[in-house]
Amino acid sequence: MSVRFAFAGFRHGHITMAHSALKSHPAAVIVAAAEEDERTRASCLEDGVILTHSSFERMLDEVDCDVVAVGQHYAGRGALVRAALERGRHVLADKPLCCTVAEYEAIARLSREKGLSVIAQFDLRGDGRFRALRRLIHEGAAGEVRAISFGGQHPLLHGRGRPDWYFEPGLHGGILNDIAVHAADFIPWITGRRFAYIEAARAWNAGFGEVPFFQNAGQAMLTLDNGAGVLGDVSYFSPDSFGYGTPYYWRTTVWCRGGVLETSCTQAGITFHGEGDNEATHIAPDPSIPLPYLDRIISDVLGDPAGEPDTADCLEATRVSVLLQQAADRSEHHVNLRSPQ
Repeated sequence: MSVRFAFAGFRHGHITMAHSALKSHPAAVIVAAAEEDERTRASCLEDGVILTHSSFERMLDEVDCDVVAVGQHYAGRGALVRAALERGRHVLADKPLCCTVAEYEAIARLSREKGLSVIAQFDLRGDGRFRALRRLIHEGAAGEVRAISFGGQHPLLHGRGRPDWYFEPGLHGGILNDIAVHAADFIPWITGRRFAYIEAARAWNAGFGEVPFFQNAGQAMLTLDNGAGVLGDVSYFSPDSFGYGTPYYWRTTVWCRGGVLETSCTQAGITFHGEGDNEATHIAPDPSIPLPYLDRIISDVLGDPAGEPDTADCLEATRVSVLLQQAADRSEHHVNLRSPQ
């Protein structure tokens, strides 16, 4: 049996990557693809995407499929995810799944009531460095986690590759929900802990006068359920000229009782400064798993769930990220995350 995918939107490169991978996946078949934006429709041809519809609603109503893959601009994703679930379809979506608490609540309710999977494209779970970091923490190599700092700074690439809709009013949804959602997923995954509180969050325009309403800066402070502190910066401050090649791209430092573990998306592996040692230990990454979310959604549909992230993971990361963005926008402090909102 092949799992049937219908694509709704190609407004970000992440969804195009998923489309390319599924074209050759032995357990998947693409049965439809829709894009409403004229400029994006033209670029789809260059990317090898065969469009079947110019209306998302018509595609959802006319096409029999198992999974709807959502790649609309951020502000439009929540409505599309909800529409797919209402029609009894599983969902694969680029992150973020949605931009508001109300959208999250509706998506979580529909997923639960209809027994449908909602899987987000959290690709850091497949990175061998982060897989090794997780393994070492779960094995107790450095003891209990006490504090974590992460840097998800990106190059802005305004006019140089970043989608134009990012800089249109109301379509982006906020920098924390855009980027920190990755940390909202991978930090519980690598530590085995849950977020307990949002202590503080800030999102602002830091001297980006070309688009004064755009949040190009974002920082957050959170607490895990064991009391460990988490500090993060996900600003668009990385130099465009370096692309994603700086040593700080998703640099994650985990301070534990027995030492410090650190990696990033450009580091060779894991660096461990152990208590009692005089030299750092360099640990090779575990094998990477490219696009792990594809095998997860396919296995869910086939009735033999395997791999990660699962629906509960994706919905919880979404819950934390929309509340984090809301806390920044409303200047809220010490927001309780222990009970679902």
